[in-house]
Amino acid sequence: MSVSEKVKQSIERSSWIRKMFEEGNRRKQKYGLENVFDFSLGNPDLEPPPVFREVLSELVSDAGPGKHGYMPNAGFVESRQAVAEYLNGYNQARFSAEDIIMTVGAGGGLNVVLKTILNPGEEVIIPSPYFVEYNFYLDNHQGVPKVVPTKEDFSLDLGTIEAAITENTKAVLINSPNNPTGKVYTKEELDSLGELLTQYSRRMGKTIYLISDEPYRKIVFDGITVPSVFDSYNETFVVTSFSKDLSIPGERIGFAAAHPEISDRQNILGGMVLCNRILGYVNAPALMQRTVARLLNQSVDISIYQRRRDLFYQGLTSAGYHVVKPEGAFYLFPKSPIEDDVKFVAALQEENILVVPGSGFGGPGHFRIAYCVPDHVIERALPGFERVIKKFQ
Repeated sequence: MSVSEKVKQSIERSSWIRKMFEEGNRRKQKYGLENVFDFSLGNPDLEPPPVFREVLSELVSDAGPGKHGYMPNAGFVESRQAVAEYLNGYNQARFSAEDIIMTVGAGGGLNVVLKTILNPGEEVIIPSPYFVEYNFYLDNHQGVPKVVPTKEDFSLDLGTIEAAITENTKAVLINSPNNPTGKVYTKEELDSLGELLTQYSRRMGKTIYLISDEPYRKIVFDGITVPSVFDSYNETFVVTSFSKDLSIPGERIGFAAAHPEISDRQNILGGMVLCNRILGYVNAPALMQRTVARLLNQSVDISIYQRRRDLFYQGLTSAGYHVVKPEGAFYLFPKSPIEDDVKFVAALQEENILVVPGSGFGGPGHFRIAYCVPDHVIERALPGFERVIKKFQ
């Protein structure tokens, strides 16, 4: 066998979304693209805001010297300074360029943070449901995931987090707005989590970090604001990308930020810079670093996603589905009407509806819908959702 046993097992564990993708292609070939309703992938369908192309065109046309040469391993100073000033606009802490690492997307940023802080065998607590690739990122750096449930409405359960803390706990990893649920954690939740981690860090005589994965920060609805985790706890990293809010996932650009008052700051920042290089990411793309530095307050039209959420939510609840109304991102995470979410997802496939079982996100008994698709796809799929649930009622 040419592939390692570990990689073979990882392929099998991460297969749900891949299976849905392959099934979608098969059905599109058989029934026609317009007759298959694919809600399996979180790939934004909106085009970037017009200003993105304007800035990109200007930068591409700049023939000045050194525009495409090597840069500091943390990224261009001017890009990092722009991010720091952006963060200073909604955080109590004062950031400088030194606190920022430009990264190859949020995935690159998370790997940089985890490589920097983890010793082999140390544990990271993850509230579920959660983005499945966290498991693989931890495995990359010999970390151990400890998955804990959230409450019925997907809010943080401080009791389960506290019960999971051990001498081996190194961090808690959260994602808000959440993939797959669309949940936004409140300031009260984050303050309580910060107090809990402060208490246990003191008791154990070591730092327990908080890592917040925030690529959907700007995609929120109904006037909700995503609270700052930096205001709740000093021992915090924030990792994000511009894939969702600027709709440029293929450009692989993001950043990681450490709280300016994080413990052992110089070693932490030095470690992040080193890991940004030795992991093979080396630097985020130069052109994109310059581009996003001028677009930090821009986003796609979020009202489009809110309209789609409302359309889907109203249609599903009217049909009898139990759905916690998402507050952000572009996902719904309804309950399956039967315990076996895989079986129910298979039934939806018979209506050419493709969604992903909640089991793939640590949320069995649910399924994930990605509604980053045109409105007419949602409208045409809703009768199929209704027909399927009636079979199980």
